[in-house]
Amino acid sequence: MTAYRLMAAASLSMCLLAFPKILRADESVMSKPLADYVNSITTSFDEIPAQRRAVLQPLVNFLAAQLKVGKPAELNAICTANSRRSQLTQTWAHTAARYYGLDAVKAHSSGTQATACNARTVAALERAGFMIDMTKIGENPVYELRLVEGGVALTLWSKEIDDASNPTGDFAALMCCSAAAEACPLVPGATLRVPLLYDDPKEADDTPAEKATYDERCEQIAREMFWVMSQVAQAE
Repeated sequence: MTAYRLMAAASLSMCLLAFPKILRADESVMSKPLADYVNSITTSFDEIPAQRRAVLQPLVNFLAAQLKVGKPAELNAICTANSRRSQLTQTWAHTAARYYGLDAVKAHSSGTQATACNARTVAALERAGFMIDMTKIGENPVYELRLVEGGVALTLWSKEIDDASNPTGDFAALMCCSAAAEACPLVPGATLRVPLLYDDPKEADDTPAEKATYDERCEQIAREMFWVMSQVAQAE
């Protein structure tokens, strides 16, 4: 009887290993349009090439390791002006973490210089389903972004790496552009440096391809950040 129980337990363990963990995905944290957008993202992970997953995997490992030992799991998305790619990366990393119940994951963004969160970036996020209000007008406006009406806001504005709102140690630095990667060969306090190096949608500004280009970059970053957080959730 004992031998039978041992065999049954071993078989159960093998079965559990053979099937992925069922993720806790909470669509109630977002509006219906955003939930529909996210559903299209989470059902198309196969569009992420193996080479790209290899670039993203160290971020998965870092966040999972931080959570496992109860440490803050923070990331800082960095590009030159903190106006487009880094803002998209922060927004989607934040959203994906909330979706998978990874409340201890905190997403930030910054630049080697402060400019403004570009209005085209904001428009692309609104088309994806976010609710966004400008709360401060000026050369560097401040936006409050919500996943659902009445939800907690994520504040977006352009800032430098050493801004007081950003982590100062034990975080992952996500280098969103080659210019920032070259300008910052060392990011103070970063435990991990991940070369995401997204193509700049700015190249299509004021052209017929502008909207499509921003939407394409928005979707690519969303898919990759959701894949990362799904893998972190699987590891918990």
